[in-house]
Amino acid sequence: MVKQIETVEQVADLRVEQPRLFSATHEEIAQGLTTDIYFVKTKEILQNMGREDAQVVAEIFGRRPGVFAGLPEVKVLLESLGLEVWSLEEGERFEAKEVVMRVHGPYSKFGIYETAILGILASSSGWATAARTAKEAAEGKPVLCFGARHVHPAVAPVMERAAIVGGCDGASCILGAKLAGLEPSGTVPHALFLIVGDTLEAAKAYHKFMPPESARSMLVDTFKDEVEESLRLAADPKTGLQSVRLDTPSERGGVTPGLIQELRARLDQAGYSHIKIFVSGGLDPDRVKLLSAAGADAFGVGSYISGAPAIDMTMDLKMVDGKSTSKRGRIPGLAENPRLKRIL
Repeated sequence: MVKQIETVEQVADLRVEQPRLFSATHEEIAQGLTTDIYFVKTKEILQNMGREDAQVVAEIFGRRPGVFAGLPEVKVLLESLGLEVWSLEEGERFEAKEVVMRVHGPYSKFGIYETAILGILASSSGWATAARTAKEAAEGKPVLCFGARHVHPAVAPVMERAAIVGGCDGASCILGAKLAGLEPSGTVPHALFLIVGDTLEAAKAYHKFMPPESARSMLVDTFKDEVEESLRLAADPKTGLQSVRLDTPSERGGVTPGLIQELRARLDQAGYSHIKIFVSGGLDPDRVKLLSAAGADAFGVGSYISGAPAIDMTMDLKMVDGKSTSKRGRIPGLAENPRLKRIL
């Protein structure tokens, strides 16, 4: 068990090695080094007053509605502290101000983790909520999370796992997908086609060298007209083509409903109705809905999910030593929520 930081003096004496990646390690989070300093000061004062064992009940709620995510990480932080914890299940929707988690026990055991707990739940729930919105816009069609490149690598797997909790069918980040119990999704970037010099040759190499379970989905916007390139790849059995991916850059107008409609029609007319159309590149729910109506079969959503605002979370003490309490503006005592289930 990692020893928590206890005093302001320990904080002052802390030396951080340089150079290093700036993200916190698991051990540093467990020590409390990512907390706000005022929680360390509070802990030290309570210890000096002999009040470190004050029994409290803390409730956590979100400032706006969303999809709850981040529970496993919070559970890891709290599971060895002898606390009683109640929570919503991951993936459940919650309303603004609805209690999503309740913690019973000595304040000195978990108070130092308030910053980390709220941050975990705020970020993960924000990402999960955005993913749910994108998935609902797709109306049952597959949605993959391609957001890892838009965030710090330390949190990329957290984000993509949260997206899967929210409803995404897969994620490109290796660790994010694995943490969610899935294999990572994705084929190859434009870089392969640019280096090989020809989309068809690259597609045939992919089919030759990649394992059978890897999706045969090829970008068709690198060199030629997207429809022309799609028909070239579909006509060659050495590609094993299952779908084409449209990621046309904004400099050329991006992916439009008209492009999808033409591509779908020409594939069908040429006898390739089994070839699916996968779309990516700056998608948000409105564009997912629009392009789906035009005939797109699946979507890669990146920055809309990765850039989703966190859902502000608040932790309030509602009971101290068996007596109801609260700060002004809040109602003393526990808020009813029959959906909470005991997890510790």
